[in-house]
Amino acid sequence: MKRGLVVVDLQNEYLPTGKLPLSGIEDAVAKASLVISHARRSGIPVFHVRHESDHEGAAIFVKGSSGAQIQQAVAPIDQEPVIVKKHINAFRDTDLKQQLDACDVQELVVIGAMSHMCIDAVVRAAVDMRYPVTVLHDACATLELTFRGVTVPAAHTHAAMMAAFEFGYGTVRSVDDYLGG
Repeated sequence: MKRGLVVVDLQNEYLPTGKLPLSGIEDAVAKASLVISHARRSGIPVFHVRHESDHEGAAIFVKGSSGAQIQQAVAPIDQEPVIVKKHINAFRDTDLKQQLDACDVQELVVIGAMSHMCIDAVVRAAVDMRYPVTVLHDACATLELTFRGVTVPAAHTHAAMMAAFEFGYGTVRSVDDYLGG
């Protein structure tokens, strides 16, 4: 089965200098860079996803802003496609599915941000489209959440998402395990 790598929203906005800094983003990007390099050497097509807001008054991922740009460490090269999305789900109102089909991709490896939002949405949508999916947990990042006075640390948010993926959506592996096997 031909594999494709989907790199979701590793944008400047998520850095400590951005408007929505994520817990562990630097480590996740370093791991993502290893995975992307491996894909390029192995002939695995890489698909970059970039969130962009173009509605007036947007606070984050503003079209044309530095924050909306993909981080340099994981930036696309050559003819690697960049899918620009306006919604949480990278398949919604984009040509991601068509790009995957054009490359005859039959299974996906997913990395990026945020674990509890865009990674969740793309994984579930991909599985609904019958793609086997592997998520590389340490090449993903998220943030602390609060709901009705309960604060959930970023590590717990991330672990809950990875557990949900593993429970019913696909395979969850570490980058070292993926690259070593």
